[in-house]
Amino acid sequence: MADRPTNGQDARTAPGQADVIPGRVGGLGMFGGVFTPSILTILGVIMYLRFGWVVGNVGLVGTLVIVTLATSITLLTALSVSAIATDQRVRTGGAYYMISRSLGIETGGAVGIPLYLAQGLSVALYTVGFAESLTGAFPALNARIVGIVTTLAVAALAIVSARAAIRAQYVIMGLIGLSLLSLVFGSGLEGVELQGLGASTLENPESFWVVFAVFFPAVTGIMAGVNMSGDLEDPSRAIPKGTFLAIGVGYVIYMALPVLLALRVDTQSLVSDPLVMRRISLWGTAILLGVWGATLSSAVGSILGAPRVLQALARDGILPRWLSWLGKGSGEDDSPRAGTAFTVSIALVAVWYGDLNLIAPILTMFFLTTYGVLNIAAGIERFLGSPSFRPRLSVHWIFSLLGAVGCASVMFLINPFATVIAGVFVLGVFLWLERRGMQAAWGDVRQGILMTITRAALLRLGGRSEDARNWRPHFLVLSGAPTKRWHLIELAADFSHHNKGLLSIATILRDTSVTHNRKRAMERNVQDYLSKRGIDGLVRVISAEDPFVGTELLVEAYGLGPLVPNTILLGDSEEAENRPRYCEMIEHFWHAKRNVVIVRDADRVGFGERKRVDIWWGGLQGNGALLMILGYLLKTSLAWREADIRLKMVIPNEDGAEGARRNLKNMLEQTRTGLQTEVLVSGERSAFDLLHDSSRAADLIIMGIAAPDQGDFTAYYEQLRERTSGLPCTVFALASEDVAFREVLFRPEDQR
Repeated sequence: MADRPTNGQDARTAPGQADVIPGRVGGLGMFGGVFTPSILTILGVIMYLRFGWVVGNVGLVGTLVIVTLATSITLLTALSVSAIATDQRVRTGGAYYMISRSLGIETGGAVGIPLYLAQGLSVALYTVGFAESLTGAFPALNARIVGIVTTLAVAALAIVSARAAIRAQYVIMGLIGLSLLSLVFGSGLEGVELQGLGASTLENPESFWVVFAVFFPAVTGIMAGVNMSGDLEDPSRAIPKGTFLAIGVGYVIYMALPVLLALRVDTQSLVSDPLVMRRISLWGTAILLGVWGATLSSAVGSILGAPRVLQALARDGILPRWLSWLGKGSGEDDSPRAGTAFTVSIALVAVWYGDLNLIAPILTMFFLTTYGVLNIAAGIERFLGSPSFRPRLSVHWIFSLLGAVGCASVMFLINPFATVIAGVFVLGVFLWLERRGMQAAWGDVRQGILMTITRAALLRLGGRSEDARNWRPHFLVLSGAPTKRWHLIELAADFSHHNKGLLSIATILRDTSVTHNRKRAMERNVQDYLSKRGIDGLVRVISAEDPFVGTELLVEAYGLGPLVPNTILLGDSEEAENRPRYCEMIEHFWHAKRNVVIVRDADRVGFGERKRVDIWWGGLQGNGALLMILGYLLKTSLAWREADIRLKMVIPNEDGAEGARRNLKNMLEQTRTGLQTEVLVSGERSAFDLLHDSSRAADLIIMGIAAPDQGDFTAYYEQLRERTSGLPCTVFALASEDVAFREVLFRPEDQR
């Protein structure tokens, strides 16, 4: 069976509840749950240790442009996040939850798993950064031991409760605020030529985009608040307000700091001294406290967010079953303590063994991939305009598209190699989930995408005439119960190359009292039966007192615009009393311009070893071209690829045999069908005597039948059945469609 997520709550608001999207009663508010973790992640170590380097390389104006451009991309992403958050009930899982409910569980998992790994390893990244800065001030300490102790302390804080961790972040925010005030009230360096408001005075400064790539991660902290979605009292209000407030505050600070640095520090010191802020602050130690606070706050944000993403992944059945215990919550606040312990174990291994400088760029790519996919999700939802997508904050899809393009561009600017590695990893997870056949208990936007594409394709097809170049059989198989007449479906799938053409399976019920819901349930059962056997097809079950009338009506009505089955495949009529009505139905198909393929005796004798197919052929006129096409389709199918497909032609005497062989050889060279030819001389014998003698050992026989307008079709068909009795499985083909089948075989240049 396909994996099915266990967390089946609806992702959409219920009808009439568009303005009420509840969260967890007594949960965190906007300031503590969203703004605080977001602003503390934004005001991180890059601000303290790399901002001077940025100003020194590109100057004040260049720095302000970089800050504005980077913040613009983050703002566009925040708009997309807010649009989704004000439409969905955003529960535990943050960005993963939003993506999976919009783009499907496979896409959500493909982004959610690397997002979790990025957040989990970020804990180690930040605690190691804290340990290295601490041992820089106190050389007697061991950096590895400090990193392990810090990781355990941060984890213990998160396990106690999210509220305790948030309260700890208030203290950290106070330290960062103190460091910024100390910087504002500080003074410039003495005895140096200050950079001033002009451009960089370095002889060989780094390029604008290199500097942009270094700075951009400083503004990507907005997911820290979104990851707390399951702990928020009102996610639909807290996420937009808290995220925009954090971006706004961060932008003001990042626009003000370059002015202070440019007016107080010389270019060389900006570039060469990572802690130059300490030298120009009123109280230099405050900058160290700010650096430590920034690293610890980022670690706390990651240890709070990662287990919640892991919890959501486990509850949705994304993770293997042996990891399902990671979806458990503890206490009244459903805290993911098991997931936190698991995350800590990964972080500890990374602290002890990991080369964090090597994996850091890939982690950044995972975060940016998440932001880009969120933009795509919001953009698609808005573009499709589905009635179910009713966000309180409506964002035009063009802004989401710009955000997605911005994220993708920045990824390649920062590190092309890491971008490719991250992309391959995400694609691998997606394909793994696809193979598992994940089935979500919620709807997603993919069906809307397919409907939009289908609508556009149908409208374009509607104005076009039949095109022989692109013709292929689209079968409507009148199989009845598939388990009893599976051979019909199997042969149709072989002709259509298993999912290359459209395949529809139809069942006509004599019982007209069957309810609509019961028929839809039967269709789902047949669909599952087909899927388990590797066949993609559409299913239709209808009721009719007279099955012949029901079949005729189905053939007339089934389809959408120009997209209708062009070939009807059905079994032979075994009951003599029904044969006149059966032949009348075949005539109806012919008048409806549907090709007809009748399969006789497959249920009794099967298809043998699928080693030999005999096509009895009388030339390209009439059914001839269609017979050759069917032979080619069988020859190139998986089930019949080892078969010899023989094109058999009967010639009255030996005089014309040699010419017929030569013409057939030339024709097959032009058509490139891979068929073999065999010319038989009938002499005094009838064609049907030759048929029995020559094709007795075949596994399948294909032959054309006369058009119904050439006389009494019922009498003709009765005679045909009698003359072909006792043969292996036989297929009768009737070309009815308004298509020049000859042009399917021959290119125009071949016919000149």
